[in-house]
Amino acid sequence: MVTYLDAILDVHRERASNDTRSTDRLVESLRGAAPSRGFRDALAEGDRLRVIAEVKRRSPSKGPLAPELDPAALAQRYEHGGAVCLSVLTDSEHFGGSAQDLAEARAAVALPVLRKDFTVSANDVCDARSMGADCVLLIVAALDGPELSDFAVLADELGLDVLVEVHDEAELDRAFDALGTDGIARSAIGVNQRDLVTFAVDQERAMRVAAAIPPGIVRVAESGVRGSDDAVALAAAGYEAVLVGEHLVTSGDPAGAIEALRVPTRG
Repeated sequence: MVTYLDAILDVHRERASNDTRSTDRLVESLRGAAPSRGFRDALAEGDRLRVIAEVKRRSPSKGPLAPELDPAALAQRYEHGGAVCLSVLTDSEHFGGSAQDLAEARAAVALPVLRKDFTVSANDVCDARSMGADCVLLIVAALDGPELSDFAVLADELGLDVLVEVHDEAELDRAFDALGTDGIARSAIGVNQRDLVTFAVDQERAMRVAAAIPPGIVRVAESGVRGSDDAVALAAAGYEAVLVGEHLVTSGDPAGAIEALRVPTRG
C-alpha cells in the first residue's frame, strides 16, 4: 500500500538521482567545519522530559500551521521555555521549510539543531552539516540496511549526531541490524506515533515500542504530542524526550507550552 511517506520520498529520490555533486568533494569541504553542539548529549541528561521544539510552517495533513513564522524569534521563545534542542524542517515542497530557516533559527540560540528532512543520499547528510545542523534524521522506513549503515557512518565522520526514526518493532530490529548496538547507543531512537497509512496518531504504538528499546538508549517520542497529559504518559513509558511541532507553533505561547511538557521522567 502506498503511504504519504512514499510520495514524499519519490520527490527526494528523484532530486538525489539528478544530483551530480561529488560526495568525496563535499566531505572534503567540510573537514574544517566548526564542532557541532552535541544533540544527543543534550537529550541524555536531566530529570525532566526534554523537549525538541520544532520550527514547522506547514504539514501535509493539516496544511498551513504558521506560514509567516520568524525562525529566529520562534527559536528564542523555544529556548526561553526550556527546550533543549531544535528541530527545523528544511523540506520546501511538503512542509514549507528551507535551509535558511535552519540557519536563522540556529544563529539565534545556543541549542543543538536537527535537520528535519528526508535523508535519501550521502549528499543529503553532507548538506545537513553544511547548512549548520548538529544532527541528521534517518528514517528506517525510507532506507534499506546498507543506506542506514553508510549514512550513519558518514554522519559520524562529519561530526553529526543521528536520530533514527522507527514506527514499529520490525523497524527497530532493522535499525539494530544496520547500525549494531554500539551505533544505536551513539544515536537516539525516535518513535513516530503517526501511522504511515492512516496518518492517525497512535500513542499505544509509542508505549509498545518503548518497551522494546534496551536501557541506556535515548528514546524520543515523535508526532502528535498534544500537551502535558501526553507528556506524562510518554515519560512514564520511559521516554527521555519528545519532538513537538504542531502543538507548539499553534499554541500562541510556545514557551509556556514547552514548560508544560517538561514533566518529571521515571529515570
